Amino acid sequence: MLAGCTRSSDDPGRPLEILTTSAAETLDPRYSTDAVGLRATRLVHAGLFGIDRATLAPYPLVAKTYRFEGPQELHVTLRAGVRFHGGKELDSGDVVATLAAFADPKVASRHARVVSAIARAEAEGPLGVKIVLARPHATLLTDLELPVLRADQAASPPAPDGTLDGLGPFAIARSEAGVIELQPRATGVFPAPKHAVTLRAVRDENARALRLHAGRADLVQNGFSPTLLPSFDRAGLQVVARPSASLTYLVPRCDRGPMQDTRVRRAVSLAVDRAMLASALFAGHATPASTLLPPGHWARPHVPEAGPRDVEGARRLLREAGAEGARVSLLVSTDRARKLMARVLAAELEEVGLSVEITSLELGTMLGRLGSGDFELAMLQLPEVIEPNVLRVFLHGEFVPPAGSNRGRVRSPRLDALLDQGDAQHDEDARKEIYAEVEALVRQEALWIPLVHEDHVAVVSPRASAYAPDRDGRWGGLFDLP
Repeated sequence: MLAGCTRSSDDPGRPLEILTTSAAETLDPRYSTDAVGLRATRLVHAGLFGIDRATLAPYPLVAKTYRFEGPQELHVTLRAGVRFHGGKELDSGDVVATLAAFADPKVASRHARVVSAIARAEAEGPLGVKIVLARPHATLLTDLELPVLRADQAASPPAPDGTLDGLGPFAIARSEAGVIELQPRATGVFPAPKHAVTLRAVRDENARALRLHAGRADLVQNGFSPTLLPSFDRAGLQVVARPSASLTYLVPRCDRGPMQDTRVRRAVSLAVDRAMLASALFAGHATPASTLLPPGHWARPHVPEAGPRDVEGARRLLREAGAEGARVSLLVSTDRARKLMARVLAAELEEVGLSVEITSLELGTMLGRLGSGDFELAMLQLPEVIEPNVLRVFLHGEFVPPAGSNRGRVRSPRLDALLDQGDAQHDEDARKEIYAEVEALVRQEALWIPLVHEDHVAVVSPRASAYAPDRDGRWGGLFDLP
């Protein structure tokens, strides 16, 4: 503790240190799904397309140009002179091998679904790739954000320590015991960043605060309770916030128990004071959620903002459903801020007539409970609502666990049809109409209960004062720090 409170020297040559709330599960981009692992792999690797840090639209990255020939054939020309960290020059064979590996059942990538619409990929000379779809698929360019790997490594055994060669602006110098050291690289896709970076997992919030106050760390993103933020301003650190592409929501189990009744789910929605959650629990760094898609998203429908809490309306619906006094479980992670939010929600639900039992679980255990269906309500966050087609994995009847992440066991033929149309339709205006119908149906049936769209909030040292969070929560702001 004493060492942590001692101010370190402001050494301009030391790596920038980012503190995370957990360690990366794996640094292999074929298998990384946790937030830290995904963000770390996107510092090391690059895909044919990137995601714009402000608009969330796909743009050519490793690809130089592209063109569609009909709705099911994409031709891509790669940038010339791009090299992997190990020195190999990128060619079309690397892209073809990468797409095949992500789809290969023997590789068993956790992202195989992303390439499921691709029938085949073929090289067209050293820098040309033709991608043929098995069916029309609207989100292909966004899907091709998947990292491109070296052909000889694409189908190799898992590499959790991050040894796969990359095309990103950083290379992994060391990875062990919750610490990842990254060195800048110039690959032809990105210029080399000005600073080396260390990612350090520090699970305890107070320990993260001490390390920042002592000058031993430079950046913590989404790692502090709002009540702590004023202390950083007073210490000469900077708090930077940006609206995110996330959704914090309640998922009800819709096929059994009290939550199978639409009236009970709607009562839960009416009982929640979203404005209070945003202003009090998030110190204003959140927006009350009236939709699944965040404010500013191209497909977000024009609907009224989240309405006020309606206690009497919620009580009336519970009486109609004969569910007064019904006992429900509420699963929540062990994060302190999440547990506080769960206690507030439980008090609001108990006021309208439900009896709530909060169960706080480590993330892995919680996901296991959700997968097995052992819950009535759970508080979750969808951290990157970049492409609305992601809703298909969480709400379509084909993706009930273990096939996918439809943990609420939603089974609605009408919703399935809409989500399938959104997946196949390329026209943006038509897709807006489809997802407006999706939003209306989910809201009417309370299949999900949106709570808030949280901001990304970063606390930065003077060395990282120019940093701004990406809307999707990634660390792209590191690339161009002076």
